[in-house]
Amino acid sequence: MKELIKKLVEAWGPSGYEHHVRKMIQDEVAKLADEITVDPLGNLICRVGKGGTKIMVAAHMDEIGLMATFVEPKSGYLRFSQIGGLNKATLFGNRVRFENGTMGVIGAHDKWNAQNDLNNFYVDVSDGSGMNPVEPGSPAGFWREMEERGTRLIAKSMDDRIGCVIAIEAMRKLKKKSPNEVYFVFTVQEEVGLRGARPAAHGIDPDIGIALDVTNTGDEIKNDKMSLKLGGGAAIKIHDPGLVVPPAVRDWMIARAEADGVPYQLELLAGGTTDASGIQISRAGVPSGCISIPTRFIHTTSETVDIRDVQACVDLLAGLLSNPAKL
Repeated sequence: MKELIKKLVEAWGPSGYEHHVRKMIQDEVAKLADEITVDPLGNLICRVGKGGTKIMVAAHMDEIGLMATFVEPKSGYLRFSQIGGLNKATLFGNRVRFENGTMGVIGAHDKWNAQNDLNNFYVDVSDGSGMNPVEPGSPAGFWREMEERGTRLIAKSMDDRIGCVIAIEAMRKLKKKSPNEVYFVFTVQEEVGLRGARPAAHGIDPDIGIALDVTNTGDEIKNDKMSLKLGGGAAIKIHDPGLVVPPAVRDWMIARAEADGVPYQLELLAGGTTDASGIQISRAGVPSGCISIPTRFIHTTSETVDIRDVQACVDLLAGLLSNPAKL
C-alpha cells in the first residue's frame, strides 16, 4: 500500500487537471471493477456488484495548486492566482511544478510581511537562458517527495490521494464481490467547490453516500479543540459546516467498526467539508456520511497521516461494503 500512496501523492493533478492521476488510478483498478466509465466532467466511476443497496463512495483526485496569470516583462517572474485554498503563510520558498516539468520557486516582495496579499508573491521559473518556459494559463501543483517517519507518512496532496488509496484498497478486499451495488467515484474539482461529486451523484442516484477525505487533528500544540489524534483509528464524521450526518448513517458506521474490531474515533469538524455535502443534496436527497483520515498540516506540502489510521479506514470501508447495507 505504501508504494501506491507514494505514487499517487507525488503525482501531478491540480483541480481541473486530474487526467494524469485518473490514468494511474484507472490502471490500478482495471481488474477490480465490473464496469469502469469516465463521465463528461472527468470523474472516474467504478462499479462493483449489481443489485442491492446502491452506495456511492467518493474520494477526490485533485489537489490545491496555482495558475500562472501574467509574466512580468523585465524579470520574467510569474504572477498567479490560487487553485483551491492556499495558505499564504506556507507559500514563500515553496516549490511548484508545471505540467511541462518546469520547476518554480515561490518568492515574495516582502518575505517577512507578504502573507496578507497574494499579489506580493511570484514564481521564479528562470533557467539562466533568458527564455520563459511557462505561459499564462499554465497550472502548477506543489512539489515534495513523500517521506516516512515511523508509522507517519509525510507528503503533499495526501488531501485527498490518501482517500483514493483507501478506495482502491477496499476494492482489492472486495474482490469484485459485494451484496450492494457500489460505485467508487474518484472525483474531480473538489478543492474548488465539490464540482465533481454533485453531477456524479446525480447520474448514479445512490441510496447512500460515503466520502473519503482528510480531517484535522487536535493533537498539535495550541491547535483546534478536537478529540481526533494521529494513530487513534478511522474517523467517523458526525458533523461539519457542510454536512450533518444522519444518525442512521453514523450508527451504521459505528456498529460496523465495533463488530469488526476496527479502531475508530468520532469527528466533529469546525471548518471545511467534503464531497459528502455535495452528494447529500443530489436529486431528492441522499443520506451521506464520511470516513475521515486524521491529518496534520493540511494544505501544505507536509500533510502527515499515520499508516495505522489509513489501514483502519480501509478495513472499515471494506466491512461496510461487504455486508448488506441497511439504514
